[in-house]
Amino acid sequence: MNRLLLGAVLLGNLRVTVSAPVMLATPTQVRFDSVDYKNILHWTPPANSTSSLQYYVQWKIYGEPEWLDVDGCQGIQKQHCDLSAVTSEPMEWYYARVHASLLPSSKSAWALSPRFNPLWDTVISPPVLRLNVTQRGIVVRVKPPKQPVRKMHSSLQYEIYLMHTNGKKEVFELDCCLNKLTLKELGHKEKYCLQAQTLIPFQDKSSARGSVKCVTTL
Repeated sequence: MNRLLLGAVLLGNLRVTVSAPVMLATPTQVRFDSVDYKNILHWTPPANSTSSLQYYVQWKIYGEPEWLDVDGCQGIQKQHCDLSAVTSEPMEWYYARVHASLLPSSKSAWALSPRFNPLWDTVISPPVLRLNVTQRGIVVRVKPPKQPVRKMHSSLQYEIYLMHTNGKKEVFELDCCLNKLTLKELGHKEKYCLQAQTLIPFQDKSSARGSVKCVTTL
């Protein structure tokens, strides 16, 4: 009886503590930043977060019920994830989501990105100009955009802007198969500046103008 009474007293003094998982604040500003069909998901860490947070990223096609893990973006500490491989179909619409975790048991709710379409949402880069001054004039060579852009669009065009020192401007067009233009009948020992932009005619889309390059004729 004494042993039973002692056991009951000991059990009565025991307090069992169960630690419930702590919910973290969710990441914010989840969005796709896409340039030339390189589709990178970015997000901002939760408020008052620590550097030891880990992030988990999932994606899905709009209308599909199943979320899929992004390989290489599970338990990461960086705040971006390259989804180019899984969002490569230009006509599809995609979602992505991310949640934060702090081991061993704390995690946030999922934070959802806006709907993303590679064809319409990617930003096209301007072409790079290479200029060479000869006795005939200014030889302009256009370096085309990166391979993913050329793969998606077989009918790229370029606009070349020639700016004179007197304020006059001229515009020249190049088709995708031509990457060289010679500007003739220019003034002797005069300075000219050029810019270029990429055009996607059937999509009514264009890049920003590239950086200005200036040369002086012979």
